[in-house]
Amino acid sequence: MSTAHTEAQPTAQPMGDPAMKRNILLVFAGLMVTMLLASLDQTIFSTALPTIVGELNGVDHMLWVTTAYILASTIMLPVYGKLGDLIGRKGLFIGAIALFIAGSVVGGLAGDMTWLIAGRAIQGLGGGGLMILSQAIIADVVPARERGKYMGIMGGVFALSSVAGPLLGGWFTEGIGWRWAFWMNIPLGILAIVSAVVFLKLPKVAHDKPRIDFTGMGLLAIASTCLVLVTTWGGTTYDWDSLVIIGLIAGFVVTAIAFVMVERTAAEPIMPLHLFRDRNFNLTTIAGLITGIAMFGALAYLPTYLQMVTGVNATEAGLLMIPMMAALLVSSIVSGQLVSRTGRYKWLPIVGTSIVAVALALMSTMTPTLPIWILCSFLALMGLGLGMSMQILILIVQNSFPVREVGTATASNNYFRQIGASLGAAIVGSLFVARLTDLLADRMPAGAADGGGSNSFTPAIVRDLPDAVREIIVGSYNDALTPVFLYMVPLVVVAVILLCFVKEKPLATTIERDILPESLEVDGASSVALATAAIPAVDAANSEAPVDAHDSASAARSDRV
Repeated sequence: MSTAHTEAQPTAQPMGDPAMKRNILLVFAGLMVTMLLASLDQTIFSTALPTIVGELNGVDHMLWVTTAYILASTIMLPVYGKLGDLIGRKGLFIGAIALFIAGSVVGGLAGDMTWLIAGRAIQGLGGGGLMILSQAIIADVVPARERGKYMGIMGGVFALSSVAGPLLGGWFTEGIGWRWAFWMNIPLGILAIVSAVVFLKLPKVAHDKPRIDFTGMGLLAIASTCLVLVTTWGGTTYDWDSLVIIGLIAGFVVTAIAFVMVERTAAEPIMPLHLFRDRNFNLTTIAGLITGIAMFGALAYLPTYLQMVTGVNATEAGLLMIPMMAALLVSSIVSGQLVSRTGRYKWLPIVGTSIVAVALALMSTMTPTLPIWILCSFLALMGLGLGMSMQILILIVQNSFPVREVGTATASNNYFRQIGASLGAAIVGSLFVARLTDLLADRMPAGAADGGGSNSFTPAIVRDLPDAVREIIVGSYNDALTPVFLYMVPLVVVAVILLCFVKEKPLATTIERDILPESLEVDGASSVALATAAIPAVDAANSEAPVDAHDSASAARSDRV
């Protein structure tokens, strides 16, 4: 190891201590504000997107409004995770919020698609830290056995914001303007910063001059960008056999190989290769990647489908997403409570992912004449499955590694899930846009489109078109998107099979926590105050049975040796 740990002593305190519970709840409240900030921004543009790209004359760049955010946040996930383990999470957390606010300002002032996409990318650079650092901070202060209920509520906040996001996006679009989807982040972001400053009392990491893996970070960013650009441009902007696509594929392969070679010798690798020796990490990571493809591939374009095919406005499209997110909210919270009470968790993601596969198969049968209540039931089924699996997969990963690596392990797992999200949004978007363009070109009568042609279609314009033309557009949107849902079903079935091989390790009831000497300060509190709020020291990640506090301290010391 290249870093020196300051000598520390393990501490233990029962979870029932009132002062500790109060401190955890204060921390959790601050994290929920930040989760709300990040998750709202992932969904608020879904209902506003058709109007935005119509006004800015950029339907052919529509997928980049989503892809830019996901790609930027994906690149930053391992960076925030590793730096949080090395130098502490509080400063990074506040910096990520500030960067997110800066991106909102750029997006709010955007006068064309280029600036809009740039603002979304800057938001993504901060947004990656909001999600991963929130999850890692919870792992810092709550043991795995108790963490299920907290992470279930985190999933519930995501579901709640997923309902509120489309509704707010629709309300802004039809009222004061879609730019307020950016402006609203400023006061909410300031509130999140204040919450972090006041409530987060985390120990400073006792590392002397940590050696940052800048080479690994750069190579990972290049490889990620090449991969997403291939899926975004291939077959649409450029032919699959074009020099640009071939060059991007070659660039991805070369940088990916170089990244692995660098990580083998790096003193503090951004994505340590020993993580991939853990079976549960590998299985849940692949399953998470597939879930990301299915979830974001479906969610990115469902609101657009609802507006164009069913004829509802932006606000109504947001309301139609409520069954899905309500089911996700309930199943996420209930799943977390079940895990905390029983300690059993393996069956939840297996059943949940199976339900997602069934929901996708049903969604592939949607038609323009399908009753709304049936469509909503398909969406509710999708939400039920996602709520049973998403947060549990993260919990399995965190339970497999000691707390000093929890940021890196969580970030690495989330990185591949986000790669799945990038691939899902890009692949579904590429297939959808390419097929939609072809269908409209084949079916539309000459001169039927105004001004900018199909690039300028908005839900309002489509509703005012003659019936014959409107039916062509509605049918084209339906026929372009629904087959893509069926394509994803075999992928999700693979995830179900992989999850059957997860090893159900006992959830740790304590956390390995090294308390710094009193001479070292922590964020806003002395080490004595930290000891009051600390959680018992243990590394039970690789044990087959619970261990007591005395054994956990010995295990932690042995693991460091």
